[in-house]
Amino acid sequence: MLGVEVPKKTLGYLLLVFLLASFAGYGIGTASPGTAVDAVKRIIEQIGPISDSSFENFVKIFTNNATVALMTFLSGLFFGLGPWFIMAFNGLMVGLVVLAVHRMSEVPMGQIILGLIPHGVIEIPAIALAGVAGIVWYREIIGGEGSGEERFKRGAVKGLKLFVLSVLLLLVAAFIEAYVTPKVAGL
Repeated sequence: MLGVEVPKKTLGYLLLVFLLASFAGYGIGTASPGTAVDAVKRIIEQIGPISDSSFENFVKIFTNNATVALMTFLSGLFFGLGPWFIMAFNGLMVGLVVLAVHRMSEVPMGQIILGLIPHGVIEIPAIALAGVAGIVWYREIIGGEGSGEERFKRGAVKGLKLFVLSVLLLLVAAFIEAYVTPKVAGL
């Protein structure tokens, strides 16, 4: 489609890291409830409170997620390791937040899951894809054919194509999170 093959194995492993870190975050929050509450407070400080305007929420969500995707993409240039840490950190935060929301607001776990699934099935792989894009760029730099400049440019083009796809997916996910998820989850 874009003329760049997505390394599915790398994408799958990044998603697995996110999932395992989510469970770890939930476990850490269970052992230390204050940690979970602090995580929620940090997120609210970072993106601000939820607005009554779906459009404002859409813009906030998309801006935040696109920023995370950009950082994940560029972090791939750090020996291909950055995306792994970012996916683990974000998974950890999701686990902490799920536990905090469940405990603080007494929202049933099923409703929390309904609040995550509609947009999460697009958003999380999109951010992982941004990480894959950075890793593709890094791998081309270190292992491609030609001069260093040629490898850098070729890797940048491959990585940017995947990153653009990631951002487009995040646009869809933000729309779903702002307009659809609240109705589906009854939030």
